[in-house]
Amino acid sequence: LRENLDGIVRLPLDQPQRRNALSRAMLTQLREHLLAIEADRAARVVILKANGPTFSAGHDLRELAGSSPAELRAVFELCTEVMQTLPRLPQPTIAQVHALATAAGCQLAASCDLIVAATTASFATPGVKVGLFCTTPSVPLGEALPHKKTLEMLLTGQPLSASEAERFGLVNRVYAAEELEEQALALARSIAAASPAVLAAGKRNFYRLLGLSRQAAYQLATPIMAEQAAAPAGREGMAAFIEKRPPLWPE
Repeated sequence: LRENLDGIVRLPLDQPQRRNALSRAMLTQLREHLLAIEADRAARVVILKANGPTFSAGHDLRELAGSSPAELRAVFELCTEVMQTLPRLPQPTIAQVHALATAAGCQLAASCDLIVAATTASFATPGVKVGLFCTTPSVPLGEALPHKKTLEMLLTGQPLSASEAERFGLVNRVYAAEELEEQALALARSIAAASPAVLAAGKRNFYRLLGLSRQAAYQLATPIMAEQAAAPAGREGMAAFIEKRPPLWPE
């Protein structure tokens, strides 16, 4: 069901009868689609969405319960690979969350660069209730949320509403459910208007700077800014601004 709308790639999870659980099969297909998008020069922005009443219920517990220790290690490594692919993509990624995103489903949304959510959405890490503390989901959540709020989610398993998630910085924007899809597209189009090369480099460098001290971050960021200003996209962007015309981004 992957579709490309003038450079906006929409990739839906589509197993609503299983609450879009991240089974081995689902994770494998998701990895294949993301790798294909990574190599697609026509793809400018990615919207990860879901069909059905749940965004994603996380790992398939029935599948996990019947797995050997080696199989469990393999599925969690596969899941981590998928989660790490999202920030690595050259294209900015937007999670379009319309309903509950729980456990690894919450991790999937949090691993995207941006999240737009419906007022009907919520986010939870309830693994503690079934003896599986959500350690891997805590990685992107701990980057997006204050530590105490992350720990509250992890320790209690209680869901965070869309409005709370926006207030604490996990979600960028919240809309009425009937507006969500169009608003997600509008955000994607506004991002896609920029130079693909600039977006890819900017995203890559943003994640490189995370966690560095201020001094180390500036030491890395300053030459990057100089290189960008001298690059073809930087030259064209500045010229277009001065000449009051739309930029013609170089390939």
